[in-house]
Amino acid sequence: MLFNSIEFAIFLPIVFILYWVSKNHHKLQLYIILISSYVFYGWWDWRFLSLIIFSSLVDFLIGRKLGKTVEEKKRKLLLGLSLFTNLGLLGFFKYYNFFAESFSEAFSFFGKEISPERLDIILPVGISFYTFQTLSYTFDIYKKKIEPAEDWLPFFGFVSFFPQLVAGPIERASHLLGQFQKPRVFDYSIAVSGLRLIVWGLFKKIVIADNAAVLVDEIFLDYMNQTSLSLIFGVLLFAFQIYGDFSGYSDIAIGLSRIFGFDLMLNFRFPYLAQNINDFWKRWHISLSSWFRDYVYIPLGGSRVSSWISFRNVMIVFLVSGFWHGANWTFVFWGLIHGLLYIPFFFRKSHQDLHEHSIVRKLPQIFLTFTVVCLGWIFFRADNLFQAWNYIGHIISNEGTGNYIFGANKRVIIFGIVMLFIMLMMFVEAYYESKQKKEVLLPSWSLVLLVLVIVFFGGFKNHESFIYFQF
Repeated sequence: MLFNSIEFAIFLPIVFILYWVSKNHHKLQLYIILISSYVFYGWWDWRFLSLIIFSSLVDFLIGRKLGKTVEEKKRKLLLGLSLFTNLGLLGFFKYYNFFAESFSEAFSFFGKEISPERLDIILPVGISFYTFQTLSYTFDIYKKKIEPAEDWLPFFGFVSFFPQLVAGPIERASHLLGQFQKPRVFDYSIAVSGLRLIVWGLFKKIVIADNAAVLVDEIFLDYMNQTSLSLIFGVLLFAFQIYGDFSGYSDIAIGLSRIFGFDLMLNFRFPYLAQNINDFWKRWHISLSSWFRDYVYIPLGGSRVSSWISFRNVMIVFLVSGFWHGANWTFVFWGLIHGLLYIPFFFRKSHQDLHEHSIVRKLPQIFLTFTVVCLGWIFFRADNLFQAWNYIGHIISNEGTGNYIFGANKRVIIFGIVMLFIMLMMFVEAYYESKQKKEVLLPSWSLVLLVLVIVFFGGFKNHESFIYFQF
């Protein structure tokens, strides 16, 4: 079920009413959340409910056992069992065909042909997100940062909570699980802030991302015949397509959580206003970058080791982060690019105060950072590395003669609409950034205008699904 669908527009009010009518019955509220989450997830394919239930059960039981086990060897075995189960399921469904094909290609390089055994595997929606969420729970119990859940119901709700189930933010048990374990009271002001975020997120998704996708798809499909200008526009539009799509989802997820009395972590903080790559990764997909910091980078030694080992740790994080996004070498290379760009700022001994000047005075750094981020987005969007390098080559050579955007009046209009609202979005974000705010909470009077913009300019017929559902 999609946030931007008729089904969800019917589903949400029903769940909301049932949930708050039961406000004096905490356990009933939890059942309503859990059943609603399973209905929401099962709308895509009910068969995959067994995976999320199985993953929840495994980590619930292992967590309880870890909390009672003192012997370190047994605790490591329990942690290993959780890792093997969760990463095993993730690896099979997401990476089996990738490894089979890569293994075959490696042998063909040495002159021996091996036919890969491909399986017709459907990737369960959101498996990367809820797998990392359950793993963080087990890790934190192992490190004795949290106590294991004694009641299965709050834990199962924590794993499957429908607002953030399929594309995050990736929550920690230390932050979200406790909210399931205690009663909630409806707070009008918090609910209103949630509605504001929902509308802002829908604007970014439906008006910006879905309209931009129409142009982006065609430019990348016919990139060999396009002029440099057309290809640059394609990358620029994809940068805002993926931002509008993913941050729009996060805004909606956080907003939905608030109307049910839950608080989710911030996942985006105006990343295209970043002044360098280091700053960018403090603003983009914060829940994932902080997850890798806490559960990969720090356990590897973090920055407490030699410079070369720290360099290795940083590169491992970025390469694994790239691979997490998808079973394609393009994502690994995208991670490599960001890792190499991140290193100089990571090892710089003195850091400039990123808030000491106005947005206008920061513009050169912001523009440069956005440019290199867009370079990385070419690899993220391309079907393979060959296409990515060719795309860049055609930007440099300008061999193409086609100009997709300006080739038809309809496309010019779509382009104009998208660029107008991109500038509006960036102006709003720059304003809130200058006020040192972390999220956009528009005044009530502007929400009516924004809803009208969504209705009249939304790309409802174009791209309904969210990009990060495939990860």
